[in-house]
Amino acid sequence: MATFTERMAPVLVLWLAVFLSGTWAVDKGNFKTCDQSSFCKRQRALKPGESPYRALLETMELTNTRLTLQLINDNNKVRLLLELYRLQGNMTRVKINELKPLKPRYEVPDVLIREPPTEPLSLLSQDENGVVLSLGAESQRVILSARPFRLDIMEGRDVVMSLNSRGLLAFEHLRMRKDTSQADPEAEKKEEADPAAQPEAAKEEEKDEDGMWEETFKSHTDSKPNGPSAVSLDFSLPGVEHVYGIPEHADTLRLKTTENGDPYRLYNLDVFQYELYNPMALYGAVPVMLAHNAQRTTGVFWLNAAETWVDISSNTAGKTVFGKMLDYVQGSNETPQTDVRWISESGIIDVFIMLGPTPKDVFSQYASLTGTQAFPPLAAVGYHQCRWNYNDQEDVAAVDAGFDEHDIPYDYIWLDIEHTDGKRYFTWDPHKFATPKEMLQGLSDKKRKMVAIVDPHIKVDSNYKIHNEIRSRSFYIKNKDGGDYEGWCWPGSAGYPDFTRADMRDWWASMFAYNQYEGSMENLDTWNDMNEPSVFNGPEVTMHKDAMHGAWEHRDVHNIYGFYVQMATAEGLIQRSGGVERPFVLTRAFFAGSQRYGAVWTGDNAAEWEHLKISIPMCLSLGLVGISFCGADVGGFFKSPNTELLVRWYQTGAYQPFFRAHAHLDTPRREPWLFGPENTALIREAVRQRYTLLPYWYLQFYHAHRTGEPIMRPLWVEYPEDPATFALEDEFLIGRDLLVHPVTEEGARGVTAYLPGKDQVWFDVHTFQKHNGAQNLYIPVTMSSIPVFQRGGSIIPRKIRVRRSSSCMMQDPYTLYVALNLQRTAEGELYIDDGHTFNYEKEFIHRRLSFANNVLSSVNLAPEAQFLTGSWIERIVILGASKPSKVLLKTDDGQESQVEFDFDASMSVLTLRKPGMNAGADWNVMLQ
Repeated sequence: MATFTERMAPVLVLWLAVFLSGTWAVDKGNFKTCDQSSFCKRQRALKPGESPYRALLETMELTNTRLTLQLINDNNKVRLLLELYRLQGNMTRVKINELKPLKPRYEVPDVLIREPPTEPLSLLSQDENGVVLSLGAESQRVILSARPFRLDIMEGRDVVMSLNSRGLLAFEHLRMRKDTSQADPEAEKKEEADPAAQPEAAKEEEKDEDGMWEETFKSHTDSKPNGPSAVSLDFSLPGVEHVYGIPEHADTLRLKTTENGDPYRLYNLDVFQYELYNPMALYGAVPVMLAHNAQRTTGVFWLNAAETWVDISSNTAGKTVFGKMLDYVQGSNETPQTDVRWISESGIIDVFIMLGPTPKDVFSQYASLTGTQAFPPLAAVGYHQCRWNYNDQEDVAAVDAGFDEHDIPYDYIWLDIEHTDGKRYFTWDPHKFATPKEMLQGLSDKKRKMVAIVDPHIKVDSNYKIHNEIRSRSFYIKNKDGGDYEGWCWPGSAGYPDFTRADMRDWWASMFAYNQYEGSMENLDTWNDMNEPSVFNGPEVTMHKDAMHGAWEHRDVHNIYGFYVQMATAEGLIQRSGGVERPFVLTRAFFAGSQRYGAVWTGDNAAEWEHLKISIPMCLSLGLVGISFCGADVGGFFKSPNTELLVRWYQTGAYQPFFRAHAHLDTPRREPWLFGPENTALIREAVRQRYTLLPYWYLQFYHAHRTGEPIMRPLWVEYPEDPATFALEDEFLIGRDLLVHPVTEEGARGVTAYLPGKDQVWFDVHTFQKHNGAQNLYIPVTMSSIPVFQRGGSIIPRKIRVRRSSSCMMQDPYTLYVALNLQRTAEGELYIDDGHTFNYEKEFIHRRLSFANNVLSSVNLAPEAQFLTGSWIERIVILGASKPSKVLLKTDDGQESQVEFDFDASMSVLTLRKPGMNAGADWNVMLQ
């Protein structure tokens, strides 16, 4: 994202020449495999079934809220402290740390929204082999076996999950290096004063292996002053064949087994045009996995911010369908099982086991730990137009006018790094963007907004206010020798603010104030890119692991850096408005809890059909672990899409939570009207479909904010007992009630969609044709087709009058689409607020819409909330209806009136015209 007008060091110019060359493919040699990551290689070499750890039952202490006991490694006599908690909401927390480490080990702060409340544990039985603890409800208990150490979580007679059942617990204790010239004298004194601080003398001699104290990758050497510090634990999931989550990977929704290749890697990296169907690390890392079968859904949240690898094995992997059928016919009693092993470079073991039992229980459990999706302003749910880069203010004005000329709505236009003064963030190019307020005011006059990029690498320049402030306050990350860490990024030589510091984040937030960020206005929001952090000349294009964040090495905090950048930026946007306005912040790097601060996207994808397809499982995976506000660059960032691919991508993106077109600097322009009138019309229609559905989208964001449930969700979330849904990833649900099967195949003349629910019906939203559930439906398609179905039994509000932006539609009327089920009933909701402030917590309209016994009614779900709307109900469309003799409207003031209607007998569609009631009022519509 840079021009070459500035004088840069030769090494950066060379790097950029390679980066922007026509190869258009990831150089996998820039990124480590497990074999090249010494701690992963060491841990993966351990053999199952040889655990050296046993529980010292005599050390057990049980209070009302927790159990503690010591574990000992019989090979080296190092003792660990196990803590076990029963948490409210059907969760169990297990922490394992060194009993007496040489120095503190990193424990991840700020991700949990509070210290999770506990519930009482009680001892059921104990003998020399172990203990049994009650987990309260439904015969749930924990069996702790002593030799070797193992935990089994039971419900009745069933094992729900086992820890260390394969004996792969490993905890590399902090130790002195045998080369005493590099030893820490303070630690030596501590050892002499307290013999228990070190392993007993009777231990076996431990060998130093390559990579324990230093390792080299390509030209980069990673010094490890604290030595080996990896942690690992295995989990067994009896009865489970399907596991999901641990984003971000460009891979299938259902996670694959990793026995014959690398584990899935969680390590935030700037990966240039990533490869698909690969366990390589990408921009973000959420260490949460969900396991599902027809009986139960569970989750594992591994709270560790260091580089992490996740190994998955299955005793059913590789079995053909025929092999599984043979097992069934022959009466094989082998229970399917998935085994998962987590390996992290440093920190402690701190794991939350979410016991469901339903998918929505797991979402609620995880939300209670890390929070829910931030509720965005309504405009952010609309369409975003972006490019690296819109050239100048005139270009912005021309693109804005182009949308009006071609009658295509949009809410945000975006500026990439070229809008700044020489890649100095919080500034504007004095020639190309000389009067930014004038530009922003022009957008505001049309009720539109802008997003400008603010990256966390700061140009080292003594004439740059931001750099001088950070340096003078000593807010930069330090290198291992104590100086400010510097690396190459877009500005050339750059410093990296230490966002792990609360005072640094406070200062950063203050820079978004209108009197600090000159030229900014209330309709300017923010994009944080490159925040893995990206360091062009660093190891794996990121920061050296031995850089220092105060007392902690970068290796301890790496995966949480981007989380903190987005946190500080969101707080800045809130503060500048005096706490009134909801912010919109997009981030590329993320971690568990990032959902609290805004949106993410799937990074630098390519204009290829496979990239369009993979956007679906990538966003579904993120939604499963709390990050609902996800999208992919429409059209593909790299390369140039042909018109068919571009149209299909708009049609897909219009039904994903974050809807933004974006393109690389070197690609031809691709505004929606540049591909001929026919394609312009197709794109216009896709964008307009997004805008008509904004009331439903906004309601889904409200629910995600309240409950933690994903907006874009796999079918198994709503149909958890239907195995046909477990691996589906080419279609998805928006909320409960809309099923979308985008067209993602080149030249497609039809798609086959699975419609779930044996007792359900689904209505094509375009033709109103009714289809039964529990079937694979072949749907012929043309270039104008977007296969979308509304669930029978649902009511969806729409706004049919599409204007130039969402704000222009605020007071427009609603059309209610009532899709009747086989019982001829339906339910839905209508949610309205001001669309942009935090007043939604007390000033909003939330109504339940229901149809039963031929009466459609609207009831207030929040009578304590006060809000007035000018919107009214202008049309009601009832699908699957019978023809009434008359239709009566009864309003909350007792007035009755007849409503005009049309009935299409061929499609069983009843349309009520202009019933006219206020959208915030109580009313009943009676079909007679």
